[in-house]
Amino acid sequence: MDVKSSFHNRSIISIADMTKDDLLQVIKRAEEFKKKKPRRDLEGFVLATCFYEPSTRTRLSFESAMLRLGGDVIGFSDAQSTSAKKGESLHDAMRVIGQYADAIVLRHPMDGAARCACEATSTPIINAGDGSNQHPTQTLLDLFTIKECQGKLKGLNIAFVGDLKHGRTVHSLAQACALFDIRLFFVSCEELSLPEDICHSLRKNGVKFSFHQSIEEVLGKVDILYMTRIQKERFNSDTIRCQNNLRLSNPSVLAKAKKNLKILHPLPRLDEIDTSIDNTAHAYYFEQAENGLYVRQALLSLILKRGK
Repeated sequence: MDVKSSFHNRSIISIADMTKDDLLQVIKRAEEFKKKKPRRDLEGFVLATCFYEPSTRTRLSFESAMLRLGGDVIGFSDAQSTSAKKGESLHDAMRVIGQYADAIVLRHPMDGAARCACEATSTPIINAGDGSNQHPTQTLLDLFTIKECQGKLKGLNIAFVGDLKHGRTVHSLAQACALFDIRLFFVSCEELSLPEDICHSLRKNGVKFSFHQSIEEVLGKVDILYMTRIQKERFNSDTIRCQNNLRLSNPSVLAKAKKNLKILHPLPRLDEIDTSIDNTAHAYYFEQAENGLYVRQALLSLILKRGK
């Protein structure tokens, strides 16, 4: 007899809603998909990808994951081509689209949009980024990648660099790190520092962390250097004066790095990682992007398919 997984028909809104066992279950399933071509277990299922904000990797990896599993995809990548342009509310849109699909992947510029969408439909909602709030599936692929390149998750040192105020990938991953005894280093300008509510959550969960203003301060201490771009679309970036301290400009800056250091980035990058870094043994961001396919295959199969 089939047994429902803990993910069956479940929405994925925030990393805070997931347990350590949940995270490890997705990682294990993703490892299986990376090793072996998946069966077409989702034939007859329909995924709606609703992107009110631009996306390349998240949208295409979700669509590729669904198609490779035998399912079908509907949706949009530009809100201007939908009734949102006419003033339709997110609630009404999700209530309708939920009748057309078996799961909805939603990206939206409003913080909390994914949770609002859950109130409109019983169809599972997968948060693909809501404003500067959360990006839980990026966290899942980040954890998968960290485990892959370091051989473990527990007890690592991770530095987050760049726009920590607006970076939803950082917010989600930092909270997940609390479950694995990971030491955190936050490298940013004061204007781009981690929001206090995230800091409070980390303190509450006993996470050790510190603040720094340059990459050089932490480079010899960390196993993962998690770079992020300055999110110019969310504020006036011209007011930021210390961006040079948040860049990897050439391979020589990595001279003091630990041998096992891997550099991650959720992409897209701007000028925070020079292309000359791509050829070093430390660069791992393109492998990280590839892993999004396997993690999203894992998540879709767990949510939609009955059985173990």
